[in-house]
Amino acid sequence: MDQLKLAAFDAEDLAVVSAHVQDAVLKVGDIAFIPKEKRFAGVINRFVWEKQPEGNARKKNWERRRSGFHFDRVLAVRSTGIDRSRPDAVLDLLAIAFEGKEEPAGTITLIFAGGGAIALDVECIEAAVRDLGPAWSTQCCPEHRLDEQSA
Repeated sequence: MDQLKLAAFDAEDLAVVSAHVQDAVLKVGDIAFIPKEKRFAGVINRFVWEKQPEGNARKKNWERRRSGFHFDRVLAVRSTGIDRSRPDAVLDLLAIAFEGKEEPAGTITLIFAGGGAIALDVECIEAAVRDLGPAWSTQCCPEHRLDEQSA
């Protein structure tokens, strides 16, 4: 039972999903909007934040897992800072945010390192993320440094 399976139906649920997919990496070509199904979906390599690393102080092993995600009830998709002509370009997902307009409708924004973002106009929050298979070991742990100007 170590595989993650989460669903989100409100902003609080979405914040939990966001925490679990923080620092996931994905390729531009691994995401798609399917207008007829009102679905935005993709696959990510999720950093497993919920598990303590194995090893000692000098050499630790963290984990990543291949995971699928989808957002349903999506009316429109917009992006900025992402070159869709480069399907092998790698994106680093920092967070998922929600801004309500005429709730339950609003905009879900996937925020990426380097200033890229994908905005999903949704009828309501209906999202899920699920691990697809076994974990693999990584010795790289994402780090987040404060901007020197904001410190």
